[in-house]
Amino acid sequence: MAGPLRGVKVIELAGIGPGPFCGMMLADMGAELLRIDRANSVPPAFSDGPRGDVLGRGRRSIGVDLKHPEGVETVLRLVAEADVLYEGFRPGVTERLGLGPDVCLARNPRLIYGRMTGWGQDGPLAPAAGHDINYIALSGALHAIGRRGEKPVPPLNLVGDFGGGGLLLAFGIVCALIERGGSGKGQVVDAAMVDGAATLMAMFYGALQSGWWTDERGVNMLDTGAHFYDTYETGDGKYVAIGSIEPQFYALLLQHTGLAGEELPSQFDRQRWPEMRTKLAAIFKSKTRDEWCTIMEGTDVCFAPVLTLNEAPRSAHASAREAFREIAGVIQPAPAPRFSRTTPNLDRPPAYPGEHTDEALQDWGFGAEEIARLRAGKAIA
Repeated sequence: MAGPLRGVKVIELAGIGPGPFCGMMLADMGAELLRIDRANSVPPAFSDGPRGDVLGRGRRSIGVDLKHPEGVETVLRLVAEADVLYEGFRPGVTERLGLGPDVCLARNPRLIYGRMTGWGQDGPLAPAAGHDINYIALSGALHAIGRRGEKPVPPLNLVGDFGGGGLLLAFGIVCALIERGGSGKGQVVDAAMVDGAATLMAMFYGALQSGWWTDERGVNMLDTGAHFYDTYETGDGKYVAIGSIEPQFYALLLQHTGLAGEELPSQFDRQRWPEMRTKLAAIFKSKTRDEWCTIMEGTDVCFAPVLTLNEAPRSAHASAREAFREIAGVIQPAPAPRFSRTTPNLDRPPAYPGEHTDEALQDWGFGAEEIARLRAGKAIA
């Protein structure tokens, strides 16, 4: 693959959610990823049908029994040739497998060892199970998302798993690779979703202490409290999104909704926000979403139609930027960000577990007879 990370060799110990997302980001940028799947998860044959595991794109897969001594040794031999290994197990699991950071760094002192957890490698909650919703709850992020007087709303698993987890780990790995260029040494990257979610909330922690944000949900400028930063239902039951924060953009909102000539409260008069929301809600209900697009799209109102997952890839803007691609019959987001020289490409659909065991091991230095012996002994599949 092309891309700015071309030549970086990464081992991924198979997991779910944030780990595969991290791998997708690295693979999209051209890194050579090799996923270690469990040998007992390898199917007897592979289907030619569409592969919908978008997070698994861009890498090869080998099947290894990590409870078999020779399976562990196989991974350690791969570690000796790798730049990065990352895992998403609970603290202590890879140590018990014989693949912890001390063992791996002893085999390859230049290795970057990435660890993806919810609670982190230490602290009182470190051993406990959890999911995205729990990590963003503890970070303060979940409390802040929702409408006034209503319960918190989980923002899918974007804030914990992906933004605060997988993307944080990918960033940490690349930082460690850059540092290694000077020191020549590897290190461990401890990426915790509870830390990442808190980091994503940095602006709001500052805003709370500076006085322009409150801890009450749904009454602030960016949390649906303001009438000029919210979604509105249109006459056909669809929605539009408005973000007219700056005064000049707000003036355009009033102009295009026909409110410009009326006697209105100040934009930032919080006591009158509910009244203005009621006015705007009635106006937006008077036309269809497409009609509002004709009126506002492309202006500085800060407007967009709220598109469904089926609609978004077909929008004119996404099409012009080629923001989505079809791979193995599955429409999915294209690699981002973009680069002027080292353009990433998507040339490998998501792999089935163990799909590339022989070819990948050979490329990483294993002989055909050795591979046959490991398979006969059930260390690999």
